[in-house]
Amino acid sequence: MSTALLVVAGYVLGSMPWGYWLVRLVKHEDIRRQGSGNIGGTNVWRVYGWRLGLPVVVLDTAKGFAPAFVGSLVVSDLAGVLAGSAAMLGHSRPLFLKWQRGGKMVATAGGAFLGVAPLVGAVGAVVWIAVFLLFRYASLASMLAAVSLPVAAALLHEPWPVIVFAAIAAVAIVFLHRANIARLRSGTENRFRFRRAAQPVAESGVARGGRA
Repeated sequence: MSTALLVVAGYVLGSMPWGYWLVRLVKHEDIRRQGSGNIGGTNVWRVYGWRLGLPVVVLDTAKGFAPAFVGSLVVSDLAGVLAGSAAMLGHSRPLFLKWQRGGKMVATAGGAFLGVAPLVGAVGAVVWIAVFLLFRYASLASMLAAVSLPVAAALLHEPWPVIVFAAIAAVAIVFLHRANIARLRSGTENRFRFRRAAQPVAESGVARGGRA
């Protein structure tokens, strides 16, 4: 199996917008018009509860894990990194949503690292869970987990493709959370609630036509 084929497969898998598809299938609604407007599992969970949110998180993680794991196992670490990167890009700009804005790549990145460097992925997962439980800001947990990836990769003496991948992924994830950073600084970021609201309420960014 060639690296190019793995990259294409990674992008196609990453482009599968499970948050959008599952909400359409079950609720007959467009998740991009609800909550933060994001297609990822956090927004689906916040708006519709864990019964939809959890499957989205699992599927978004799996679509990063599968191409990265196969690439690193069958070809090389570099092939796994490139396939995982392609899956993240697909999640951010999905082919199946006509390349419109997708998700913020957090779960997909986590899956990719579990595929190419399981210990690094595990460190990121532990950081995410710890920060989330302490502060209940999914955005803060995501950014700190992302920043932990290159640090863990370097400390664990991972191959150079994994370290570079971790650094680029961290920068990309923080960049995609720039609106969240502004809200955290102003004190207007919403804390995650495990019990969803009775009715989905659009946040201010969606109301103005933007996405958080």
